[in-house]
Amino acid sequence: MNGRAALPPAEERFVEVGGAQVLCHCHWLPARRDAMTIIIVHGLEGSSDSGYMRGIGAKGLRAGMNVVRMNQRNCGGTEHLSPTLYNSSLSQDIAAVATHLIERDHISRFALAGFSMGGNLVLKLAGEWGDAGPAQFRAAAAVCPAMDLAASADALHERQNFLYEQYFMWKLRKRFREKARLFPDVFDPSRLQGVHSLREFDDRITAHYCGFAGASDYYARAAASNVVERITRPTLILQAINDPFIRITPGTRAKILANPHITFVETEDGGHCSFIAAPNGAKANGDDTFWAETQLVNFLRQF
Repeated sequence: MNGRAALPPAEERFVEVGGAQVLCHCHWLPARRDAMTIIIVHGLEGSSDSGYMRGIGAKGLRAGMNVVRMNQRNCGGTEHLSPTLYNSSLSQDIAAVATHLIERDHISRFALAGFSMGGNLVLKLAGEWGDAGPAQFRAAAAVCPAMDLAASADALHERQNFLYEQYFMWKLRKRFREKARLFPDVFDPSRLQGVHSLREFDDRITAHYCGFAGASDYYARAAASNVVERITRPTLILQAINDPFIRITPGTRAKILANPHITFVETEDGGHCSFIAAPNGAKANGDDTFWAETQLVNFLRQF
């Protein structure tokens, strides 16, 4: 994680997203209307302050782009601003932020970037928009996107990923208990009893409170794999073969490879959103060791 990336002070912006508010940290260039704006979306239990969010922010600013680091609902210390939970279906929250920036800041063009869960949301929105998205929408990029939610949730539960799943579950349980404290008439903390895996959490908590019949229904309806073939803007997808739990099914892979608007880069090494470059390679490129961040910014700056 790139937790020490230096960033100038951000403008805090609260955006209405369908009965809730999300917090965005905005970094503007002097001529904000003329510059590309990157809207960045974090992964599960991340925030606008996650290392990769700060890393992309710093690199984007150096490349001459405005940067908006978006928190998903309840994230970044905003649990009190939403009576709902965040989940992988809420691509329209990103659309609301984009619309807000177009109408208030009159940005001339923007790109979307997401990591893991955020990558699914970014690709889902790009596919939902298709040819009908805002004229200002120019490109998208996703790092290790959880496009096939069911396959990835089941992979997370594999024995070798025990520590990963336990970390996510610790964070999710903690957040849900806080939501129950803030909104006791909405959330029942007893529903956490017997929940030990991400799929169980999504079945008993996410699906129950977010309008899905169960985890399988949630995964099936929220997956970007449903719409990836409809993406019509230049899009970069970075994936690592040795990602411990993100899985791309053969059907989804075929859709990606058949879409001429998508550049799909799959590396042997990289883990989950890590992609640490060799020190000599980073030095030769005048860059730090966070290869994926550099690839993403270099791709988006073209547009």
